[in-house]
Amino acid sequence: MVVKLEGSLTVLEAAKQRIINAFSNGKKVYVSFSGGKDSLCMMDIILKLAAEGKIDPSMMIVEFIDEEAMYDCVIKKVYEWRKKILLAGAKFNWFCLEVRHYSYFNLLEQDEYFICWDSEKKDSWVRQPPSFAIFRHPVCKARKDRYQQFLERHNADGISVTGVRMAESIQRFKFMTQSFSARSGLARGNMLWPMYDWKDTDIWRYLHENKIDIPDVYLYMYQAGIRINQLRVSQFFSIDTAKSLVKMNEYYPDLMDRIIRREPNAYLAALYWDSEMFRHSSRTRRELETPKDYKAEVFKLYQNHRKNFVMYSSLVNADNIIKLLIKYGPIIEDKFYKQIYDCLVAGDPKQRTLRGIISNINTRYAKPYSMNRKKQ
Repeated sequence: MVVKLEGSLTVLEAAKQRIINAFSNGKKVYVSFSGGKDSLCMMDIILKLAAEGKIDPSMMIVEFIDEEAMYDCVIKKVYEWRKKILLAGAKFNWFCLEVRHYSYFNLLEQDEYFICWDSEKKDSWVRQPPSFAIFRHPVCKARKDRYQQFLERHNADGISVTGVRMAESIQRFKFMTQSFSARSGLARGNMLWPMYDWKDTDIWRYLHENKIDIPDVYLYMYQAGIRINQLRVSQFFSIDTAKSLVKMNEYYPDLMDRIIRREPNAYLAALYWDSEMFRHSSRTRRELETPKDYKAEVFKLYQNHRKNFVMYSSLVNADNIIKLLIKYGPIIEDKFYKQIYDCLVAGDPKQRTLRGIISNINTRYAKPYSMNRKKQ
């Protein structure tokens, strides 16, 4: 059970205090920076604390994982803030490593991963890296590691600070609350989340009040009808960004050409973005698709388990959903079977959708139970 308490500090004051505490331990402070809205807020707070003399910027090592397939306007912001960070006296590591990244467009192939800055495909890179980028590191297992695995080893001798927030999703909320305890406080291992309790409105208010320019892609996504709580910018081939690529091609005319040259299967986004492949649920899809008995469709997929779930992540996903069906089967409604079907068809490598389904089922049946207890 999670209990929310009202604190005496604002989220901004609390974030500042957490950052000051991180810098007071005498250890290196590794700060993750992505150029996105959350990390822009966090970095602005850190640099202002450094200017006020409340933290020592020489203890800070800022890390940017350049995943190659990223919006140019985001990269432009990273260049701008790199200058500010270096002028403040901190170190900035711009990593262009050959790390593995899940590719949402490789669902139909045996290899479901995309290798960032693949040395064997230099001619088709989405963009060229900066001359000062770091391409190799002794603790990085090239072409095998995900960047999270690399950073866990690389940052083991210090404190890792990220701008992760609970409000981004119910799954993240659940994960972070499970990580908190009376002993660990607001940290997990050597990880610190100073802005964990910020809401979307807190982020946008801070950006506005402090006159911080954001990458243009946020504005374009909003203009294209993407909801404000879903304005996320990440590597092109992740599910969060893949769903919006077609809409963004209007604002970046050569975008899809560059992407398809690097990842040929990306044409799937143009063909099927408004379908179950991308878990999209638009009015157009509802009008075009024939109504289905999703419970029957789910069990039909499991009748030929090994044929329908070939990829490693899809097999893991299918196995986890079997456990879900065994545990909750008698109380799963048709609307949840639709979510389960979309999860099986579209994939769920990080298990975000599955955790969301479980939370929805629990919430659906917890409320009536709670109301009945109150009546008694």
